[in-house]
Amino acid sequence: MKKSLFFSVCLASIFSAAHADTVKIYAAASLTNAISDIEKIYEKQHPKTDVVAVFGASSALAKQVEAGASSDLYFSADQDWMNYLVQKKLINSSSVHPILLNQLVAISPKHLTIHFKPQSSFNFAKAFQGRLCTGQMESVPAGKYAKQSLTKLNWLDQLKGRIVGTDDVRSALAFVERGECDVGIVYKTDALISQKVKIIGTFPANSHSPIVYPLALTRQGVQNKEAVQFEKFIQKSTQAKAIFQKYGFRLNP
Repeated sequence: MKKSLFFSVCLASIFSAAHADTVKIYAAASLTNAISDIEKIYEKQHPKTDVVAVFGASSALAKQVEAGASSDLYFSADQDWMNYLVQKKLINSSSVHPILLNQLVAISPKHLTIHFKPQSSFNFAKAFQGRLCTGQMESVPAGKYAKQSLTKLNWLDQLKGRIVGTDDVRSALAFVERGECDVGIVYKTDALISQKVKIIGTFPANSHSPIVYPLALTRQGVQNKEAVQFEKFIQKSTQAKAIFQKYGFRLNP
């Protein structure tokens, strides 16, 4: 009797899974909170749809998509990695929508007092004692933006040997939260979600490329009706827009 019940439950689970529409979105680590909230709202409105979100550095996620990972949507923290997948013919350029904007900030643990002036004449290297954390400067978008700003302000050479490159922007935030780095360069939206860090300054918008978040359906996603619908919800619904703004993102006009 128990054996029969076990098989019945298994069959029911298999049947349910087979009839659930799955949407898989690969999104930049800085979008973790916003996309998780949007996912919950969408699943309540579409109970037969299962949204699976994978978060990480835009660079790592793009490489996974290129390697054949199953993904319906790709939401990048910069245009470069989106262009990379377009060039690889894994995303159609006509499906790319730049929908969010962000800012680049310097953070420190709350107990430290570190001065910050975004001017070339300011010696930022002497403003703090320890290390500076940000995303890997050659690949992770936050790190790429950080490198551009530090170069523009003539601070990069003075900081050599003290910069720690992390796998994604949330890892950089965690290093600063734990006090392993005195300073971090992250997005404003990352700094706002933490109770353990404070923003000590904002990098001028003209010191780095515009921080734009493009969203697109992958070649696989275009064929998934639920993915198409979820993409429209992220891009156009008032609920999604409100969530992005709640976490400090700006909507791309």
